Amino acid sequence: MLLPSSFKNQIKKPSVFRSDSSSPTITIFTAPRPFDGLVEEKQVLAIRSWLGLSENVNVVFFSQDPSVISFAEDFGSRVSVEPNIDFTFLGTPFFHSMVARSLASSSDVSVLIDPDTILLPDFISTIGYAYKLDQDWLLVASSQNISHFPFHLNSNGKHWIADDGKHIGIHKLQEFLVKKCHRKPCGDRILLAWNNGDLPLHYGVLPPFLYGKGLHNHWILTEALSSDFRLVLDASWTISNFYLNDLDQENYQLIEGFNISDFHKRSWEIMGNSHLGRLYGSISLREANYSNLFRFLKCGGNYLFVNTMKNIIYPLGYKRSLSLRKKGITLSSTEEEILDCVNVVKSLDGIKGCSVKDQLKLLTSILLPLSLESLLSMRANQNKTIVLAVAGNSYKDMLMSWVCRLRHLQLENFLVCALDHEIYGFAVLQGLPVFKYANPPTNISFDNCHFGTECFQKVTKVKSRVVLQILKLGYNVLLSDVDVYWFKNPLPFLSSFGPAVLVAQSDEYNITGPINLPRRLNSGFYYAHSDGITIAALEKVVKHAVNSNLSEQPSFYDTLCGESGSHRLGDDRCLEPETNLTVYFLNRDLFPNGAYQGLWEEINVKEACTNKGCYILHNNWISGRKKKLERQVLSGLWEYDISTRMCLQSWPRTKFTSYF
Repeated sequence: MLLPSSFKNQIKKPSVFRSDSSSPTITIFTAPRPFDGLVEEKQVLAIRSWLGLSENVNVVFFSQDPSVISFAEDFGSRVSVEPNIDFTFLGTPFFHSMVARSLASSSDVSVLIDPDTILLPDFISTIGYAYKLDQDWLLVASSQNISHFPFHLNSNGKHWIADDGKHIGIHKLQEFLVKKCHRKPCGDRILLAWNNGDLPLHYGVLPPFLYGKGLHNHWILTEALSSDFRLVLDASWTISNFYLNDLDQENYQLIEGFNISDFHKRSWEIMGNSHLGRLYGSISLREANYSNLFRFLKCGGNYLFVNTMKNIIYPLGYKRSLSLRKKGITLSSTEEEILDCVNVVKSLDGIKGCSVKDQLKLLTSILLPLSLESLLSMRANQNKTIVLAVAGNSYKDMLMSWVCRLRHLQLENFLVCALDHEIYGFAVLQGLPVFKYANPPTNISFDNCHFGTECFQKVTKVKSRVVLQILKLGYNVLLSDVDVYWFKNPLPFLSSFGPAVLVAQSDEYNITGPINLPRRLNSGFYYAHSDGITIAALEKVVKHAVNSNLSEQPSFYDTLCGESGSHRLGDDRCLEPETNLTVYFLNRDLFPNGAYQGLWEEINVKEACTNKGCYILHNNWISGRKKKLERQVLSGLWEYDISTRMCLQSWPRTKFTSYF
């Protein structure tokens, strides 16, 4: 939805001050690394510098790391941890999720900043002046770097002390920084701040950039300028923010030049951001529209806005604007002083004119540099168990809802097997632990890959082969189709059956009677233990499926329970006589299939299943992917926002959503 032109016209120049003179509440959002060693020292100094600025400043950490949670506890209510944003499987936060959570803040001003960037008191005065503007704004400030900073904060965090123990005033400290700091106006370290107003930051949806891996800050700036919803202010000259560049070596030099020795270890993350920058927004199509960018300056004690592209100055509280082209105009001494000051600052480097074209590399593919063996060792839980999903591109949204649900249950020991190139690339960009199946099925159309089709038959036979491969590597496997909704963690219960037992869902729909009738073993949800008996039995299943013109599900039953159920034991088990594997069919009240008791037709599906004590609910017994997707979304058993590429969270969504 486009904004009316009347809104856009109002922000071509700074508006007059509003009458509200109160100090704004400020929430600073950041994503710290684990507090350890030198990283801890620098982050602690930076965070204490923020908290010492004003009692109106609070800090929110985006992290799931125990050291971050422990650190926050020492600061009481002013510092909190927000773990409920999207992270990659390696723990890198997603920038679009960070921004969305920040936009949902109830504070007057939200700030996004790097965790080791130090702030001085001019940050508060600058934000205070911007807050008085009677319009919505986005403020940016490039950070400076310094190689040595011989100062620390006193115990209350309000005064700076030199190495010799003497207090140092802010003016002396700023003089030191002027001499020692180096500004990188085109670097990726940029402070972002905005008021909690009515207008969005930019038009469109922010892509799933990885935080700290390049481009995302400049993408926001470019889109904010081209959308022209808010007044965009470059406050690089009025906000003292700097960092020690020894920390800069690890993450941020990866972005500038692509040439450090260990680049290949995490290069896919930076390449992923580059790929997204090319696909979305205007950053790859044209340079930012800097004619809408105002420099926020302080000259002679006066705050003013300067549009250097249009050569106009707007002094705050002054009755008229000034032109940088003086040509015969009679000016007062104050006006002359302002113009002289601005002309000096105008010659300095700023964000205006920065280009990120060198970061927008043309990519043929993005590869995760981790083998299946490496992923298994990283992701398996303490019992060496993996939850496995196998998916093609047409099921990517259902895959993400499944992933988001597992994350909500704090289950991280899952892996994704990609059946095609498209789903693999998508999964890598979404931060999933994914690997490609070595011999994917050919001549298939995933858009029509539903039950009974030739595509379905080919795809299902992949799953048992992958499970067998992982079992042989020494890991237990819970195979779960992505259309299975998890209400709670079933792993403790499923693993309790022990070795030589395959635990599987029953596909029987009759409410009474045996649940192990012929071909009622559902191969879309089963637990297999890594032992010789189970492996031998799965090998028989795979061999049977190769010679069958059906899906793999009949092969599971016919092999393990015998054709027509000749190996059945009672109403809920089978015993494969050659390998001595026991197959146990799960209680359908706890593990219902899609046709059991009409659960999907309940008015409140979640409540009905919760009352039964369900661990999971399978979204099967329905024909076609679109119908399946519709049923799950409408039931409320959906955990993923397709439009923003984020997991649904409990924190409120921003009121700007209607503009996207």
